[in-house]
Amino acid sequence: MNLNKIFLIGRLTRDPESRTLPSGQDVSNFGIATNRFWTNPETNEKQEQTEFHNIVAFGKLAEICNQYLQKGGLVMIEGRIQTRNWQDQKGETKYRTEVVAESMQMGPRSTTQEQNKKEKKEEEVPEIQVDDSGETKEEIKDEDIPF
Repeated sequence: MNLNKIFLIGRLTRDPESRTLPSGQDVSNFGIATNRFWTNPETNEKQEQTEFHNIVAFGKLAEICNQYLQKGGLVMIEGRIQTRNWQDQKGETKYRTEVVAESMQMGPRSTTQEQNKKEKKEEEVPEIQVDDSGETKEEIKDEDIPF
């Protein structure tokens, strides 16, 4: 029995790059970084190692990645490892190992993302003041009502 399955949880190192194959299928490429922490048993010092992974998504998943993922965001990728090879202009064979995403789950939004979203909402919502009698000081116009 063989199994080629990978689960990664990390942060995007760059915004997804979108392109379309000649067949019309969407493709999204991005990178994520994962960290590993351990304590050196000899020196009792904490150690950290960062790995960088190339991710590729196809079809509807690629569209979703392009729309919602951004640099620095936390993401979980489930997929398989694949190595491609090609000839460069000098005739040398090049290899690239990638994770082909089969599913993706976004992590919680960072505080800066939440703050930016909150600021946008505050800009969009008009402030209406109400006096002690419960009546508005400003007249509400038909175009202010969202429905």
